[in-house]
Amino acid sequence: MRPILLAGHTRSLTKIKYNRDGDLLFSTSKDNKPQVWFSHNGERLGSYDGHNGAVWDLDVSYDSTRLLTGSADNSCRLWDVMSGKQLYKWDTRTAVRAVAFAEGNKKALYVTDATMGQQSTLWVVPIEDDLENQTDEFELKIVMPGKKATVACWGSLNKTIYTGHEDGTITIWDAETGQSITSVREHTEAITDIQWPKDRGYFITSSKDCTAKIFDAKTLRVMKQYITQRPVNSAAISPIRPHIALGGGQDAMGVTTSGAKAGQFETRFFHLPFEEEIGRVKGHFGPINTLAFHPDGKSFASGSEDGYIRLHVFDADYFNFK
Repeated sequence: MRPILLAGHTRSLTKIKYNRDGDLLFSTSKDNKPQVWFSHNGERLGSYDGHNGAVWDLDVSYDSTRLLTGSADNSCRLWDVMSGKQLYKWDTRTAVRAVAFAEGNKKALYVTDATMGQQSTLWVVPIEDDLENQTDEFELKIVMPGKKATVACWGSLNKTIYTGHEDGTITIWDAETGQSITSVREHTEAITDIQWPKDRGYFITSSKDCTAKIFDAKTLRVMKQYITQRPVNSAAISPIRPHIALGGGQDAMGVTTSGAKAGQFETRFFHLPFEEEIGRVKGHFGPINTLAFHPDGKSFASGSEDGYIRLHVFDADYFNFK
């Protein structure tokens, strides 16, 4: 499994995401330029210039025409995927930690940080087809007391919104009223990632408490748990095999005091139902911050603190493995 190394970012990766067709891979990092790549050969198509701070999150629309990014420069921005042109900018009072398009791309959410006396807040804004009609007006504002939200995503059919928080709490919100429906605290430290399979009946979370867990989407009951020895920064679910991938490693601040082996910077694969580790993929020289499976399940990508993205295409042995 020879990886393709994508070197276009000058600082550590924060998020990578494939579009729905899987031909494009989008990436954001602590530098201020989101990038887009061809996923089959790693060729860089271009960057989206305009942010003035670390870009924490991104989402791409269903038809791959628009890109949404959230940044530490106190803005959420909408881009034209093909031209790289900025289409709209929402100014915020604090850094934008998470962004997501709703199904149908008519709405989007973004989450602002709890700093400078502000509470962590989730905003739902309409996305206009004709951008001349686009305004700063929001449809819903949810002020989240307690610890700040680190991740956020839409539930099925845009009826709910899921948030993961710094203290390990997961909350489901009603997307119409903004009321909290249910909340659980199954993790003991910050939640770093939430990813969904296609059928959206469950989801996987990763956390700094060295575990990843699969939750039932309606009841938030823990169905499976995967335990590692290092903080888990990202967890992804294979679209074709009963496997999950976990990425993480020793915290970036402690990396200089240990070797790459001690840091455990591998992507670790677990069998989804049996909770057993089935393999590891090495390569990065720092903690893995973000993981994504290709929509066809035949490859995956990892983005790391070392500033590189690695594209791995699975060998034939992987598909024959029972």
